[in-house]
Amino acid sequence: MPVYIALLRAVNVGGTGSLPMAELKTICEDLGFADVKTYIQSGNVLFRSDETVKTVEEKLDAALGQKMGKRPGVMVRSRKELDAIAADAAFPDAKPNFLLVYFLPEKPPGDALDKMVAPDGEEAKLAGREIWVHYPKGSGRSKLKLPALKPGTSRNLNTVRKLAEMAAAMEG
Repeated sequence: MPVYIALLRAVNVGGTGSLPMAELKTICEDLGFADVKTYIQSGNVLFRSDETVKTVEEKLDAALGQKMGKRPGVMVRSRKELDAIAADAAFPDAKPNFLLVYFLPEKPPGDALDKMVAPDGEEAKLAGREIWVHYPKGSGRSKLKLPALKPGTSRNLNTVRKLAEMAAAMEG
C-alpha cells in the first residue's frame, strides 16, 4: 500500500477551537487509512491507502469539512513526490527554516509569479504543484503579496524533510 502525506490548509490543530491531532488521526482511520501518524501541530498526517491521491484528498477534505463546518483544503502527495520536493530545494543556500514550500491543489499557471510584490527581497520559484518561497528576513513579518499562494498551504524545508524521512521509514 502506498504511503501518502496529507497537508491540511487553514487548520490549527493545536489551539482552542481547532482540530486536535488525536481527532485528525481518528478521522483518517475512520476513512480506512492505515498506519496513520501525525507530525507537529500544523496539519500533517501520514498514512497508507490503496486509493488514488485524488480520491484520498477528496475523502479527507470532505470528512474534515463535515467535522469543522467548512472544508479546510487538503493537499496530498505521495512519498516519491515528497522525496523529490525535499531533494530538489530551490534556493539551496537559503536557511531551511526561511525556505517555504507552498503545496497547491493543482499546478499553477506559468505566469503565477508575475503579480508578486516582494518588499523584503523574497524570491519565488515554480516547481510542479508547488511554489518555493525564500524569505531572507523570515516569513513572520513578511509583506510578500503573491495571489497564487492563496489556495495552498506551506511548510518550511525542515518540516518537508522530516515528513519525507517519516514516509520513507513507513515504507521501509
